[in-house]
Amino acid sequence: MSKIFGDYKVDLRQFFFKFRGLTPVPIVLIVLIFARPTASSFLWGILVMIIGEMVRFWGVAYAGGATRTRNVGASTLVTNGPFAHVRNPLYIGNLCIYTGAAIISNTWLPWLIFIIWIFFGVQYHLIVKLEEEKLQELFGNSYLEYKNKVPRFFPRFSPLKADNPVSPDFINALKSEKSTFISILVILLLMAGKMFLWVR
Repeated sequence: MSKIFGDYKVDLRQFFFKFRGLTPVPIVLIVLIFARPTASSFLWGILVMIIGEMVRFWGVAYAGGATRTRNVGASTLVTNGPFAHVRNPLYIGNLCIYTGAAIISNTWLPWLIFIIWIFFGVQYHLIVKLEEEKLQELFGNSYLEYKNKVPRFFPRFSPLKADNPVSPDFINALKSEKSTFISILVILLLMAGKMFLWVR
């Protein structure tokens, strides 16, 4: 029975990793349908979303387009930039973006934010466990040393000194993040439309 459960767990991690770009869709739709945004909630929510996207953009500039791959792994172990503070800056950025959207919606607060945190907390925990196993397999002791020094989700204040620092590529990061920019813009436009209708 334990073997069956173990296989199921691995499948679940693979599922969330493969479809991590689609799993937010149901929550986003719920937020949009029931949203009752105000000018205040819009401003605060945009601020949180901008912070989240800045963290994402910073991470993509160092990690490159490999962050959008469907295959678990990496060609290089990146330990500088945002990765010198926390091992999963992109997932933290995502969580901020979804939280900002919930704040803009101004509905079911604070429960909607708790639901988002719990849902993505579980999803990212499973994905990260899968990624950590692969990175340890690929980079061995180098990754174990990095893992022991840099937290998974709660950033350290002082950056880790990287042995082989990677140079950021902000131009390619802009190209890679184009779909994220478009998604955020669409959400904001739909929320603005809801706010206009709600005020009227």
